[in-house]
Amino acid sequence: MSLPKDQIAATLIEAARTRTATHPLTNDYPDLDPATAYEVQDAVVRARVEAGAVIVGAKLGLTSVAKQKQMNVSEPLYGWLTDDMQLDTGQTLTCSDYIQPRCEPEIAFLLAEDLAGPHVLAAHVLAATAMVFPAIDVLDSRFAGYKFTGSDVIADNSSCAGFVFGGQGTDPRGFDLRLVGCSFEKNGVLLGTATGAAVLGHPAASVAWMVRRMAERGQGLKAGQVVMAGALTEAIAVSPGDAVVARFDRLGTVELACR
Repeated sequence: MSLPKDQIAATLIEAARTRTATHPLTNDYPDLDPATAYEVQDAVVRARVEAGAVIVGAKLGLTSVAKQKQMNVSEPLYGWLTDDMQLDTGQTLTCSDYIQPRCEPEIAFLLAEDLAGPHVLAAHVLAATAMVFPAIDVLDSRFAGYKFTGSDVIADNSSCAGFVFGGQGTDPRGFDLRLVGCSFEKNGVLLGTATGAAVLGHPAASVAWMVRRMAERGQGLKAGQVVMAGALTEAIAVSPGDAVVARFDRLGTVELACR
């Protein structure tokens, strides 16, 4: 039996519009599988574009083995970033714009060339990258308490909500991104540390996986788009008055104040 994909998408669109969390889609649609969930995601993103947003890139989620086991999934997932999610360097995050915002540190790629096809490897990603940036990903699940299955979060555009880059861009070809260390702080308290290897063994390998997965659906990335390669540490909840800082070896620092 075919699932009502547009109706399912409408639930997520309304939750985001009203900033009101809903329950997992799989409560009502237990047969929602990842393939169908990506079709729901398409509808969710299409609604943003029809409302005037522009797709500016993509992000990965569930890129660590530990997180995959926790969520009972066997592979990462991806979602699309739009220009209305962008926060400029130094811009403040307005928490009331979201349902339940969380932040996590990531390495972001700015593409100089298109990336598409079923045979893309980490080497192709690095060759196609203009610069990498320290970044903070802002998550906002449309499901109460971040309680969801893999299919739920795929449909919910992988909890995409916001992102900010640090002001410093770096050529990724002169050093090993696997060895880049990262520390993540909230209000001056260290909450997590990791290296680039935490993201599928290498951040560029994470991006390459996404491009190959996209190719199965006739999708790809374009020059000028940005890619968030996946979280290096656990996501942390933020509220007005908080400040989060991600510090990266070689890449620099990115900060985000919340109001």
